[in-house]
Amino acid sequence: MKVVSLKDRGSMGPRIADIDITVLAGGLGTRLQKVLPDTPKILAPQRGQPFLEHLLRWLSSQGARRVLLALGYRAEGVLAYLESRSFTSLRVETIVEPEPLGTGGAVAFARAHLNSDPVMVVNGDTIVDADLNAFLASHQASGAEASILCAEVKNAGRYGRVEIDAASRVRRFEEKDPGSTGTHWINAGFYLFRRTVLDRIASLRKGSLEHDILEKMPPGSLHAFRTRGRFLDIGTPETLAVAPEVLPP
Repeated sequence: MKVVSLKDRGSMGPRIADIDITVLAGGLGTRLQKVLPDTPKILAPQRGQPFLEHLLRWLSSQGARRVLLALGYRAEGVLAYLESRSFTSLRVETIVEPEPLGTGGAVAFARAHLNSDPVMVVNGDTIVDADLNAFLASHQASGAEASILCAEVKNAGRYGRVEIDAASRVRRFEEKDPGSTGTHWINAGFYLFRRTVLDRIASLRKGSLEHDILEKMPPGSLHAFRTRGRFLDIGTPETLAVAPEVLPP
């Protein structure tokens, strides 16, 4: 299959409509077991609809045209839901990992289905108030092999922090510090990878995208795109409870 390269688009510039988007939605959702014992995290009910519905409609509103859902835990429920839905102008495809592979392993498993250059990878429990076309344009202009979308949050104790230099390059990642206060930049769970990085990820069978790939990249090689828009992840009961206040209308 022919690879679609954004370099061929000339003055039109890169657009989200031209790239493949992989949504990582195969995690066990361990921290949500008490409130969602029989439901995959991606189907967590929000405003009368699963979180997946909100995420796909939001991606479509940004201009996305092809989304590949990388499924795992309780994939059958997600597949059954998708059978009953359609999304205007958005092609939704699925793959199901044979066993838990981790975020890096999930991208490696999806590699053969990803044809554009670059590719966007999205954590399936996250939405952030950011312009994804601007993120893509910034990535292209940076010349970096990979880019990460970083959100500014207050009291970032439950997140690992990202230290960014004056040239908008990641200097280093800092581990979670529950005692951390003040405003910090964090990894918002949106990435852009050129084919060279995707091929590197594909060498993993299992592993973490964050720890086994991103944190091992040389300092200054990873581009950071910053947003001060509202950030939501539904990974804990506390953040799931406030999701209705943060989800796009």
